Amino acid sequence: MNETRRTLCAAIALGAGALPAVRAQDAWPARPIRLIVPTAAGSGTDIMARFIAERLSPALKQPIVVDNKAGASGVIATQSMLQSPADGHTLIFNNGSFAVMAPALLTNLPFDPAKDVAPIAQVAVGGVIMSANPDAPVRNLPELIAYVKANPDRFSYGSFGVGSSAHLITEWLIQQTGMRLAHVPYKSTPQMFTDISAGNLLFGWSDPGAPLPLIQAGKLRGIAISGNVRVPATPDIATMGEQGYPFSAVGWMGVFAPAGTPPAVQQRLNEEINRVLARPETAAEFSRRNYEPPPVKSVDAFRAIVASDLQTWREIVRKGNITAQ
Repeated sequence: MNETRRTLCAAIALGAGALPAVRAQDAWPARPIRLIVPTAAGSGTDIMARFIAERLSPALKQPIVVDNKAGASGVIATQSMLQSPADGHTLIFNNGSFAVMAPALLTNLPFDPAKDVAPIAQVAVGGVIMSANPDAPVRNLPELIAYVKANPDRFSYGSFGVGSSAHLITEWLIQQTGMRLAHVPYKSTPQMFTDISAGNLLFGWSDPGAPLPLIQAGKLRGIAISGNVRVPATPDIATMGEQGYPFSAVGWMGVFAPAGTPPAVQQRLNEEINRVLARPETAAEFSRRNYEPPPVKSVDAFRAIVASDLQTWREIVRKGNITAQ
C-alpha cells in the first residue's frame, strides 16, 4: 500500500512538473508578435504582409507588428529573425526571391536556409510582372528584346535584389538572347517604379499587385509575366511562354520562423493563416490585387515546396553560370 502511494505521489509530482511547460505553450502567443518584412514599406510583399497580419491578429489575440528590414537580398531580415528567441514571437514574411532564389545564388550566407529557417505557411503564389517605361517603343517581350539588342549597353533594368526572381529571370533572358544591359537592385519597389516612369530604367520586375495602379494610370506599361498563367486584373499581359520565352517557375510569399520554434506553435500558425486564406473575402482581395487564388497548404507541403525550389534554383544558377556580380 505504501509503495502504491509513493508511486502515485511520484506520478502526481511528475505531472505537476510538466504543467508549466504545457501552460506556457498553450499561452502562446503571450505578447505581441514581430513580423519582419525584408522589403521596404509599400512594396508588394509589405502590402501582403500587412493584409495577413491585420486578419491574423484577432485570431491570435495579440498585436502583430510589421518590422521592415530591407536590404542585402533578405539577409538582414533573416538574420534579425534568427537572432531572436525561437518561441513564435518573431517571424518573417518572406518571398521566394529571398527565401530560396537568393540563397541559391549567394554563397557566403551567415545562415543555412535549409536548416535554420522553418517554413510555416505559403500565403500567395504566382508569376512576376515586367513593367517598362511607357514612352519606350516596346509593347511586348520580343519588341523589348529587339530594342535592347539594337542599343547594347544603353539600358538598365531594376529588380528587388541580387538573386531575386527578377534578377535570375533577366539573366536567363540575357543568356537566351544576347542582350547587354545593367542590373540595378532596389530596396524599394516604389522607387524602382519612379525610376522606370522617369526613364532612368527601361524596365523592372515586381509582384503582380504592386504595379497595377501605375499600369492602369499609364505610368508603366506591362510587358510580360513569368509563370504559366495570366492574372485577373491584367489579362492582356501575356506570359513569357506565350511570347516565345517559356519560364514556368513561379514566385510565392510565405511565413517563416526560426527552426527551433516549437512544432505546436508552427502548426497553430499554419492553421490560423490557412483560415484567413480560406475566407471568400480573402480570395476576392487577392483577385483585386492581381494575385492568383490563395494557396492553402500544410506545414509539410510548404516545407516540401521550399526544399524543392531551393534545389531548382540552384540548378538554374549552376547551368546558367549566373553570378552575384
